[in-house]
Amino acid sequence: MSPLAERPRLPISVIVPVYNAAATLPRAVDSVRAQTCLPFEIIVVDDASSDGSWDVIQRLVAEGPDPPIRTVRLATNGGPAAARNAGWAVADREFLAFLDADDAWHPCKLEVQYGWMVDNPQVALCGHRCVVASSAAPVRDLPVGMAPVRFYGVTSFLIANRLSTPSVMLRRKVRQRFAGGKSRSEDFLLWVRIVAEHGPAAFLDFPLAFLFKPRYGAAGLSGDLWRMYCGELDSYAQLRHERIISTAQWLAVVAWSWAKFVKRAIVHLLVPMERSALYDKF
Repeated sequence: MSPLAERPRLPISVIVPVYNAAATLPRAVDSVRAQTCLPFEIIVVDDASSDGSWDVIQRLVAEGPDPPIRTVRLATNGGPAAARNAGWAVADREFLAFLDADDAWHPCKLEVQYGWMVDNPQVALCGHRCVVASSAAPVRDLPVGMAPVRFYGVTSFLIANRLSTPSVMLRRKVRQRFAGGKSRSEDFLLWVRIVAEHGPAAFLDFPLAFLFKPRYGAAGLSGDLWRMYCGELDSYAQLRHERIISTAQWLAVVAWSWAKFVKRAIVHLLVPMERSALYDKF
């Protein structure tokens, strides 16, 4: 890999919300620092952690200026939506990318995704494939050539949330934000609102992010399947209230959401966690 000074700097602000993630935050930040093309800045938002995360953040800031780490420290815990919005509020680059403190990126993530976004200025929201990884994420070679691209509109998102937050890059100019105070399904709600106003989201079929827990049924917010289900219902109700979806669509998606919840609950009970990649199919 080229020295830091020789790597291009891209107009991207990377936002990393942190809540009691002292053990995993260095891995996440290291994966940003290892990018083939560096972002302009990393914005780390401490969401009132109580485990020493702030000390870890200060150590990471002191390690070096490239890319520079800007910090935001919230006085009270507001959840991931509030933390991401706080980082968004101080970001000043053309593009935003989100990375959770317990996940990591492939070294080519920013180079590949930014290049595609520049070539497709009509697209406001873009994501890519994520891989559920072990405790030490491998650096995987990417296929040769352009990534296959899919486009997802509102109806596609009602079938399933098509984008994991650590995969998302979007244009900072979009007016929508994460729903403040909402801690479950807040990402899905934002993606649908953006798609409803700006057109379909793009999905690059390259594995450019590593998740270190299954998307459902593991520790963290997604570990409580019932509350995740209730969060989805709340998002559907808001989309109906805003007339982004019709009453008929709302009725259909509520029934579909119940079926998904039952299936996830059964898998959670019957399938060992080490086979957690199965969760990605639902």
